[in-house]
Formats: sequence, structure tokens, C-alpha cells
Amino acid sequence: RCSLALARRTVLRVSPRASNGPMAPPKTTLDKIVVAVTTLADPSGSSRQAIVKHLKAEFAFDNANALKKALKQGVDKGKLAQKGQSFTLPGVQFEVPKDEQIDMTEIRAGDGDCAERGSEVTMKYRGTLASDGSEFDAASRFEFTLGAGEVIKGWDTGILGMRVGGKRTLIIPPKLGYGKRGSPPEIPGDATLVFDVELLAVN
Repeated sequence: RCSLALARRTVLRVSPRASNGPMAPPKTTLDKIVVAVTTLADPSGSSRQAIVKHLKAEFAFDNANALKKALKQGVDKGKLAQKGQSFTLPGVQFEVPKDEQIDMTEIRAGDGDCAERGSEVTMKYRGTLASDGSEFDAASRFEFTLGAGEVIKGWDTGILGMRVGGKRTLIIPPKLGYGKRGSPPEIPGDATLVFDVELLAVN
């Protein structure tokens, strides 16, 4: 949900290494889902697609009907909490490494529609390098689906919760940007990125 509580905060994204100790081998489908959600550790919730991908990779599991049944069972038993099409673990909080945090500053709170996971959003933005302030990209209109992996992870996280008319400054670490390889020649490897973004529309 959109909230002015987003005004100035650090968004947490958890590494799988942050989980508490070794876990027993999962036996049931629900146990495997809990492992997937714990490993993915997405503070905004792990999507059904992300859970499916993890189960296929880690457990060679590919049974859509069993997955659907287990997700419902998990929510009913209180082992999972559902937010829209995403799932989290009730009451679980994770610590996150500093190099996987996004610093967000709310420049202006919008009063229009809310940007949620799955929303088609239209943005205006300017991107600069934190190292020297040089501009590497800018656009007056840019459209994408929020949370679908069409943009860098820092955008999928940093734009979540904005309202139309709102403006933010996002400082995105390399791990949630272009990583060690960068995007030559404009963006060098291990670059921290600064984006001034404005949400123009939500469809």
C-alpha cells in the first residue's frame, strides 16, 4: 500500500545468508515453499513466479496443482502471509548487508494512483553516477511493468509505493544496479547510481 511513511527510509533486501542457521531438509511441498520464501527473502513478498522458479531449480519441483494447494494451506495454517500475489513469512524480519540497501529520499509525495507490483508505470527520470555526478541516461517518458524484472532491481524496489505526481531520489548500490560489469561505456563496473525519478502515470 502507498503511504507517506515511505517518505525517507531505507528499503531492505535480504541475502539468503541472513537466514537463521541450518534448516532441516524440506519434506512437504509447503516446507519447500517456506524454504523458497526464506531464501528469496524479498521484503515486499516473494511472487508466485519467483517461488516456482526456485522450486524448479532447487528441488526439481514442477507441479502447479500441488503448489496452489500448498500455498493455500500455508496461508490457512498461518505459515505464510499473502499480500496480493506475493507471499511472506508472518513475523519474520531480516537484516540486510549495507551493499544491498537502497537509499530513497521523497522529494514530493504524489496524490494519484499507487505504483504496486504488476502496475504498468510511466516514469520521467535522470540517472547520474554517484562518483562524479555525470549523467548517463535520461528520459521524459519511460514505461515498464513494476516488479517484472524489466529494469534493474533498484528500480523495481525504489519505485514501489510511489503515487502519481510523486518524485524521489534513489541511490542504488552496484548489486541492485549493473553490478561488477557495469554497462559500458556510460556506466563503469561497481558503480553506485543516483536516479531522480517522477511517476507520471499508473495503468
